[in-house]
Amino acid sequence: MTWTFTHDLAVFRAAAGRAVAAEPVSNTSLLTVLDALDRRGPGAYGAADPFFGWWTGADGDVAGALLCTPPHPLLIGALPEGAVCELGAALAAEPPLAGVERLNARRRDAGALAAAWGRPSEVTVETRLYRLAGLRAPDPVPAGRARTATEADLPLLLDWAGAFKREIGEPGAPSEASQRDRLSYGGVLLWEHAGRPVSMAGFFRAIGSVSRVGPVYTPPELRGRGYAAGVTHAVSEAAYAAGASEVLLFTDLANPTSNGVYQRLGYAPVEDRVVVGAL
Repeated sequence: MTWTFTHDLAVFRAAAGRAVAAEPVSNTSLLTVLDALDRRGPGAYGAADPFFGWWTGADGDVAGALLCTPPHPLLIGALPEGAVCELGAALAAEPPLAGVERLNARRRDAGALAAAWGRPSEVTVETRLYRLAGLRAPDPVPAGRARTATEADLPLLLDWAGAFKREIGEPGAPSEASQRDRLSYGGVLLWEHAGRPVSMAGFFRAIGSVSRVGPVYTPPELRGRGYAAGVTHAVSEAAYAAGASEVLLFTDLANPTSNGVYQRLGYAPVEDRVVVGAL
């Protein structure tokens, strides 16, 4: 039983691609990042080279994986119990992991990883993964309508994407290449009222028939009017129309309002994840 690490995406794909794809719900974030690296290259998330890792069990089969695109946290996928214990030891010993300051893991794994890490740490972000169990229209239906964003909306999308990142404490500036990629497949919707955009939501390409909604953003001065519910309902329908059979989204557990909105639309909890940061 062992972890293997590499900076070579092709090597990782060959070794662990099938195992990651076998759990498309729990590994939704890994699959999204891998798709972006395939499409936009190793600099898709920043100047530093990403690195990857996979766990091979006693039977010789790969059964867990992780990746890191600095400056983002180490993103850890679904792992069996043995892999969690082995990774905890590797965090303190493996050179590729030496610069890691934050871990993004399932809540069920995070405590053991933090303890084995051997560094003072704290939970800084708590999120919940939801699966759409049956889409329901917002009640009441907000004023306005949804439309697909176009190239002309790019400055607004970048502005709102930047505001969203700052609000959730995510490092880095929004990527114009990422926004253009989303526009290419109709992956961003805007909710309009009185002739102007008031909210936005995006969805990722379906991977293994699973798509994920995000981000959903409404400027602070326009909140409380149901616009986020309207655009999330519309973008969920768009994800299905684009070929997804499963639609997911993450919420920040510190925001009970958004969690309530998504549940009323038909999203059901799957699992929690946390970001653990070194002190």
